[in-house]
Amino acid sequence: MNLKLIAAMAAAVAFAAGANAQEQTETSGFYMGGGLGQFNAQIDNVDQIDNTVDNWKDKDTAYKIFAGYRLNRFLGFEADYMNMGKPSGDVVPGFNVQSAVDGFAPYVIGTLPLGPYFELYGRAGYYFYDATTQTTDTLDNRVKFKEESDSFVYGGGIGVNLGEKFNLRAEYERFDIRNLNDADALWLTAAWRF
Repeated sequence: MNLKLIAAMAAAVAFAAGANAQEQTETSGFYMGGGLGQFNAQIDNVDQIDNTVDNWKDKDTAYKIFAGYRLNRFLGFEADYMNMGKPSGDVVPGFNVQSAVDGFAPYVIGTLPLGPYFELYGRAGYYFYDATTQTTDTLDNRVKFKEESDSFVYGGGIGVNLGEKFNLRAEYERFDIRNLNDADALWLTAAWRF
């Protein structure tokens, strides 16, 4: 009787290990995709000479393309190219601010599966970017800041798996861009897993 129980337990463990190995194989590998989003930018104390303008904020459509590799269900690495558009607008009549940011970001991504379809995830990386910020007043006086720099970026979101290969995500990311006091993005992305 004990031998039958031990044999049944051994068979159950072997079956579970095989299923887990198959699941790990199916959830690891390369993926690629893209996304559309909204980039939000804000500058405090725009006119630092006479402090006549307090702050400026605007938004624009952003896009990204990315590729990555999932080591398993919980950990992956990703590389993104992100173009944040060109938020621009009048702070007050006759005083315009324009901003443009684009660059490349490598990430480490942690995922928490919530059953077979849903997942929560967090991401952290560095954004290597080119940024241009320009202010123009009524007399066409222009002040332009242009820089190549890098900044820490982090975010998270929720994903849904549609079938074995297709993944949709709603994401939020926060950036620390030098000439912008506040910068973040909301994304809707889609990825195909190979």
